[in-house]
Amino acid sequence: MALGTLLVLCQTGMAQQPKTPEEVSRYIRESWEKTIRFRPNDSTDHIGLPHPYTVPCMSGRFQEMYYWDTYFTNAGLLADGKIKQAVNNTENLASMVTRFAKILNGSRFMYQDHSQPPYLCMMVSDIFDETRDTAWLARMYPLITKEYNFWMSKRMTPCGLNRYSNDLVQAKPDKGMAEYAHSRTRNPISLDGMSDSEMGKYASDARSECESGWDFTPRFENRCGDFCPVDLNSNLYFYETHLARFAKLLGKKEEAGKWRQAAAHRKGLMQRLMYNAKDGMYYDYDFVNGRMSTVKSAAVFSLLFANVLSESTGTQLATRALAALEFQGGLVATARDSTACTYQWAYPNGWAPLHYLAIRGLRQYGMERAARRIARKYVNTLSDIYTLTGNLWEKYNAVEGNINVNSESNYNLPPMMGWTAGVFEYAWHYLNH
Repeated sequence: MALGTLLVLCQTGMAQQPKTPEEVSRYIRESWEKTIRFRPNDSTDHIGLPHPYTVPCMSGRFQEMYYWDTYFTNAGLLADGKIKQAVNNTENLASMVTRFAKILNGSRFMYQDHSQPPYLCMMVSDIFDETRDTAWLARMYPLITKEYNFWMSKRMTPCGLNRYSNDLVQAKPDKGMAEYAHSRTRNPISLDGMSDSEMGKYASDARSECESGWDFTPRFENRCGDFCPVDLNSNLYFYETHLARFAKLLGKKEEAGKWRQAAAHRKGLMQRLMYNAKDGMYYDYDFVNGRMSTVKSAAVFSLLFANVLSESTGTQLATRALAALEFQGGLVATARDSTACTYQWAYPNGWAPLHYLAIRGLRQYGMERAARRIARKYVNTLSDIYTLTGNLWEKYNAVEGNINVNSESNYNLPPMMGWTAGVFEYAWHYLNH
């Protein structure tokens, strides 16, 4: 049991028989059905989806479908043999591409101005690897392509790499969004002295950071729209290489060649703009100021997950990233820094998707010992926390191995199935099979 959890148990007098990973896994398997919702028709707020879908929480908040959450939830559903529900989830998201030409942050109309990290291609790839259903792949291929075109047409930068942004058009600065982000991060900089243009930029960048999924984080210095993120461009590289694979399987040889060329072009740009030869790490690229960020983050595991790097470069990056980000309870989102703001996607917080990407990425580069170590830490820490609280949670403290997390203002830590459960099931199956 993690030391931090033991201390809390002793201090509160709540010591009890530790729950084993097998018991946590059983709890998850028995709870999946409680996270399924079905709203086929639009309402004032909710977007109708054609199939039953999985939401992050059994009750309370987050009762809609979310884009990038669903990929990591699907990982657990597939591990537990629930292929049909994973297909339902994926087809629901694909239906948004048909309707909106992109996948929204979530299944509410208020999310129409932004997306979330692109993972539709990954969902289709994982399901196809399970089913080998070429007819289904042929239906999904043009929808993945259409979503990719959104990122290439609406989120391109002058340097040739992509960024997160938003599609909101307003006559006046979005002061409400600015105040929301300012309050959440406890930013000491006053909004009162900002001009309309400064307020508009601050609000737009906050909305763009919501699209990144990392709302909020020190990675982007409170100006997300100025950065080409490592993980976003790794994901789009994955799209390009796997769309090449899909095109070949579907007999579209000419298209396959174009996808391979796009991937090679992106790989070259990422190496030139994001790689720091001094420390062997990759960083988000500030294309406005022509420099790399200085924040070390677990986003670099997306490079391994997407197989962007050579074997030697990938292995070296993994070693350096683990040295900076691995603690007794797992991986922290970013290395410790001295920022005056409060961020939830930062040290000491650990998040399920980052562990999944790290485990898959390490396995991709033959680093099985490290992959199993990270999987074991994730499983053990969550088992300890489940023993203490009777719940799984959105995030946790990866340094102490408890839920003493770095929380932003007015944001309470929610109990969560979703990606927390999905990655637990993936990791537990990996450790046992």
